[in-house]
Amino acid sequence: MRFSQRTNWNTEESELSRAHRVRLESGLPVSDLTASNPTRSGFNYPAHLLDGLRDTEALDYDPQPRGSRRARLSVCDYYQSHGVRLAPEQILLTTSTSEAYSFLLRLLCDPGAEILVPQPGYPLFDYLATLDDVRIKPVSLVYDHGWQIDPESFRLAITPETRAIMLVHPNNPTGHLTKGWEVEELAGICREHQLALVVDEVFLDFSFAQPAKSFADGLEGVPVFVVSGLSKIAGLPQMKAAWIAATGPDQEAALERLEVIADTFLSMNAPVQCALPGWLASRGVLRGQIRERTQANLAELDRLLTQATAVERLRADAGWYAVLRIPAVQPDEQTVQELLERGVWVHPGYFFGLPASGWLVVSLLAPVNEFSTGAAALVNYLRTNQDGNNRHLEGEVLL
Repeated sequence: MRFSQRTNWNTEESELSRAHRVRLESGLPVSDLTASNPTRSGFNYPAHLLDGLRDTEALDYDPQPRGSRRARLSVCDYYQSHGVRLAPEQILLTTSTSEAYSFLLRLLCDPGAEILVPQPGYPLFDYLATLDDVRIKPVSLVYDHGWQIDPESFRLAITPETRAIMLVHPNNPTGHLTKGWEVEELAGICREHQLALVVDEVFLDFSFAQPAKSFADGLEGVPVFVVSGLSKIAGLPQMKAAWIAATGPDQEAALERLEVIADTFLSMNAPVQCALPGWLASRGVLRGQIRERTQANLAELDRLLTQATAVERLRADAGWYAVLRIPAVQPDEQTVQELLERGVWVHPGYFFGLPASGWLVVSLLAPVNEFSTGAAALVNYLRTNQDGNNRHLEGEVLL
């Protein structure tokens, strides 16, 4: 049988994944500091959560490509809570943000087109783009007392094949919130080169200090497509409900085309659409627990890191993750392997597009006791191994 090149991936289990699986199967303890699934992180979900799925309205099959009007109105209410007024006609429902991305890639790109994506960033984009015959061109975020874009690097990366900039706001895993001056720079670049802006806002409700501003408010002269869903903002990845909010020039033409794409698949199911308004209305229950958990774990991590002088926790403004800069004395894959042998499971930085040495990414979502145990073991390892190696290397330089 002949398969397409777009699915020609290496699906063999990596050495790290194999070591993790073997440790779990052996029954040895593992503190999971990679957790991303809130349904398995010990949060208390409302007892009535599934009641909305019993709505008898779902017995009537009424295929609406953009999604039911009642469900789309509830999405508008969500944005109203962020000070943004949208009409239900600007909303198109999808089963996931991944599906929303795929719809937008098909809307904006012919085969071989390019999308600019800041990195570090979420690794799923590469797979989604490949499936739609689109090329991802990474553009580096810069760290200098906080993450920020480099506008000139965006301009230099643009070619005649570039169709859009894809932004995660807040960024995953850096926690970078796009600041006002960055918004203006990106808007100017998009206007100058006639690019669309696709913005993933799934972590919008999880800023650590000041509330994050939604791009759904629009940018003058720029087609903006905001992607979000229940997975993060309501802690409900299993319910498979997301959306696209379109603003800016040609939004009606864009939505008409998106409607045809959605009509081709009709992937949204009726019970979830009926339950969506209730889930969005009660999202604060999970949001409050997640915010409390992540901020408590971040504070505990910072407390422990005072014991490891050669390790820096990079500034984050939002999200569920912390990025650690460690001495680059060996490949991060080896560091993660050695940590796993000590019962701690973390991400190597290269998983998110960071260099192969000198970076670890830690999830803040784990239950407090598990996180504290894992973080203590992580910091103890970094203090005794990495700090020692770093001092040894500094001594060699002095000699």
